[in-house]
Amino acid sequence: MSNSPSFDLSGQVALITGASRGIGAAIAKTYAAAGAKVVLSSRKQPDLEAVADEIRAAGGEALPLAAHTGDLKTIQAVVKQAVDTFGGLDIAINNAATNPHFGHILTSEESHWSKILDVNVTGYFRVAKTCAEAMKERGGGKIINMASVAGLSPQPGMGIYCVSKSAVLMLTEVLAAELAQFNIQVNAIAPGFIKTRFSQAIWDTPQIFEATIKKIPQGRIAEPEELTGIALYLASNASDFTTGATFTIDGGQMVGHSVKF
Repeated sequence: MSNSPSFDLSGQVALITGASRGIGAAIAKTYAAAGAKVVLSSRKQPDLEAVADEIRAAGGEALPLAAHTGDLKTIQAVVKQAVDTFGGLDIAINNAATNPHFGHILTSEESHWSKILDVNVTGYFRVAKTCAEAMKERGGGKIINMASVAGLSPQPGMGIYCVSKSAVLMLTEVLAAELAQFNIQVNAIAPGFIKTRFSQAIWDTPQIFEATIKKIPQGRIAEPEELTGIALYLASNASDFTTGATFTIDGGQMVGHSVKF
């Protein structure tokens, strides 16, 4: 059937922030394999070049552009270059994040709040706002915000991060409601315990790791590639009637402890 949902991204242009490693790099490779032209963004150009080289070696197209989501003008420059190079923009993945404070929330400083909220929340808005303007020119698009189970339930030692990810969930819903008129779908992915450099302080500390694993019914942590299936769905036309939703990918962590009989 001609109107069957498709996961093919041929002809699509996708911008992925935080694309130099982990979840962002995994999504970029998946999108490129599905036919998209990918624009890779993060703070360090050499790290982006390495990911771009992998994508090109596999036959894909990639444009690595160093940028910081804390700078609106830089984001605007990246989107402009993406449009100038590939002719437009269809998909945006808000994945860049930070968490410079780990510990009791009362030990945090205002500088921690400013940094985390600026990158994890306002940064997402900056990217969404800039990309939405480009998407309007294409008649629609997809914005995918990387949230976290930390935005659904408090996680020990990650108080400010939890607050920021909770804000991402509401930002997703607000954007979904207000951008629907432009045929732009906005959704969120809430990963659980994923093995990335970002979470290394947890999985590399035996006591914390063991306590965390006990909360996951599947009894393990995930690899970044295990998030790419839902990311592909949300970027494709298979999700055209899906907006304002949050997809939790956590091995069952949010449903509670594993029950064995």
